[in-house]
Amino acid sequence: MPGALRRDPLMPETRRRFHEGLRDAEARVLRMGEAAGKLFEQSLRALNDPLLSDAVIAGDDEVDAYWIGIEERFVELLALETPVACDLRLLTVLLHISLHLERVADMAVNVAKISWLNRGLPRHTTVLRHLEEMGGIALELLEAAMEAFLRRDLELARHLSSMDEPIDRLNRGMLAEVLGASDDEAMLQWAIEMHLVARLIERVGDHAVDIGEQVAFLVTGVFEEFSDASHP
Repeated sequence: MPGALRRDPLMPETRRRFHEGLRDAEARVLRMGEAAGKLFEQSLRALNDPLLSDAVIAGDDEVDAYWIGIEERFVELLALETPVACDLRLLTVLLHISLHLERVADMAVNVAKISWLNRGLPRHTTVLRHLEEMGGIALELLEAAMEAFLRRDLELARHLSSMDEPIDRLNRGMLAEVLGASDDEAMLQWAIEMHLVARLIERVGDHAVDIGEQVAFLVTGVFEEFSDASHP
């Protein structure tokens, strides 16, 4: 967590309050990252235990509350003091990261809803195993992205894109696995829904990479895309 701000007797009171608020906003983003990660992990477990779905859906309120609070803090801090360039960069990064985390929570809710709606259908073992593998990698990506932010670790942030490649590869192979379940109509229905789950998991990985891009911008002051979908 961000360290305590040292009290400088020569710093104007407004400036001191601004920096304390900035530290508070960063701490909120880090807590939001933990909450979003736990929610996504729980949604992955709901693939095997749909009864967990309700808890995932309810847990989204906590993540949304963090997001709203961070946005409100952002506005308060801009009203309090005109930030210098480095402070403004941190503020915008906090806002962008919180948005990505809110989307991760939305992905988790969608996975949980799909799990619940298809709870009575037969499942394809290979498809489920690959979903679990994708989910585990996506969870590691999200944790690494937040660790890179906490430590301002540029090398780790830039490594996220290569960490995301196995998720993309598994996602691309999911359609063939879904079609392989076509002999059983009920299983095919479940597999088609799981193809959507694979896409949701892949999006979580993308959000983690995007958080890494924000970390790189925070550290260097220059925005760079780690991957460009328009140039495969």
